[in-house]
Amino acid sequence: MARYGAAIFDVFGTVVDWRSGVATEVSRMYEAKGLDVDAEAFADEWRGEYQPAMNKIRSGNRGYVALDTLHRENLEVVLTRRDQLGLFSNDELAELNHAWEKLPPWEDAPQGLADLKQVMPVAPCSNGSIALMTRLARFGGLSWDCVVGAEIAQGYKPDPKVYQRSAAALGFAPDEVVMVATHNNDLAAARDAGLATAYFPRPDELGVGVKTELVPAQDWDVIAKNMIDLAQKLA
Repeated sequence: MARYGAAIFDVFGTVVDWRSGVATEVSRMYEAKGLDVDAEAFADEWRGEYQPAMNKIRSGNRGYVALDTLHRENLEVVLTRRDQLGLFSNDELAELNHAWEKLPPWEDAPQGLADLKQVMPVAPCSNGSIALMTRLARFGGLSWDCVVGAEIAQGYKPDPKVYQRSAAALGFAPDEVVMVATHNNDLAAARDAGLATAYFPRPDELGVGVKTELVPAQDWDVIAKNMIDLAQKLA
């Protein structure tokens, strides 16, 4: 019998390679216009607006809106800063914003999810919307059982209600659900919210050779090498 009733996952960075996926779409869009761009730097800059935008909602200064909306607003912030907003039509901006739905899964992710799904329900607990997570799953062949996370909680991690309401939506108490992430701060928030925790590293999340979170910061309940190893340990 599995130790936990369900596993919920961080997605951006843990399950999918957001940086290369966004960079691919940025490069394609710029090339179509005959423009040069450092696509990886653009992806980093776009992602850099992620936390500040969500902080306005976490602080109560703005009501909840889906991450799709924040991504679009952040895209316009980046292009305005680069004095390039006027180079793209509204339709082109919308198309580029869909880059976040076209992120390649890490090599071990589809199989690891499929393996774990044989043991317990699996679902994303992401700041991404239900629509975003659904399209991303179809793009990458990710076999989630359902989608929980920010939208059902009407808030953004690391707000405890995101973890707790995700567990409740699956019919479990927090301590019956394991939160899986490669980011130690995500796991710390999940543990504080009462969930079990599981960690594995993604050393190339920010680019090959770029130092990132390579080791567990706490004694998480499960520590694995990758998602396939995680599935074996959770079973």
